[in-house]
Amino acid sequence: MKCIVGIGGMTNGGKTTLTNSLQKALPNCCVIHQDDFFKPQDQIPVGDDGFKQWDVLESLDMEAMLGTVKAWVKKPQKFARAHGVTLQPHDPGTHILLIEGFLLYSYKPLLDLYSRRYFLTVPYEECKRRRSPLFFLALFSKRNYTVPDPPGLFDGHVWPMYQKYKQEMERDGVEVVCLDGMKSREELFHQVLEDVQNTLLNSF
Repeated sequence: MKCIVGIGGMTNGGKTTLTNSLQKALPNCCVIHQDDFFKPQDQIPVGDDGFKQWDVLESLDMEAMLGTVKAWVKKPQKFARAHGVTLQPHDPGTHILLIEGFLLYSYKPLLDLYSRRYFLTVPYEECKRRRSPLFFLALFSKRNYTVPDPPGLFDGHVWPMYQKYKQEMERDGVEVVCLDGMKSREELFHQVLEDVQNTLLNSF
């Protein structure tokens, strides 16, 4: 069987950490990161706030991302081998795709493909702290960001865009399993792992 799991939610909510842990624990598991589909920097517009609009759906090549997901759906074994994933001989019929990103549920052509949708959140104060220069310097080797935020970016662009897309998701009735990003990594990992395993068992 094939299972597509979305690990979505706010910036710095713990999505990548959770995704990496799940990939190690689940059989025949591939990963697609939404961050890999940002358009070139010269195609990212500057908003009225003076900042590059990285945190909007239009800054992502979602058609290319959808095409990559469909390539996995069509031939998961071939996709896994091409991405260095070792297939498990004891579980050849199970294939799992984790899709990780901050705007997973705002692109409607992808919505119906998910078997499970998770959404990580942390409070405003914690999210801002995790994007602060000091936090960045402590964890820069583990982050996707190459530089800390310039002054005003978080309050002027990042947080408002998160609220906008979250409200749209709720308005459209997109069903997600909300995860508390303030929980420990281990607790979140075991919660989602058990849920995904139950989803797999119930699908047979």
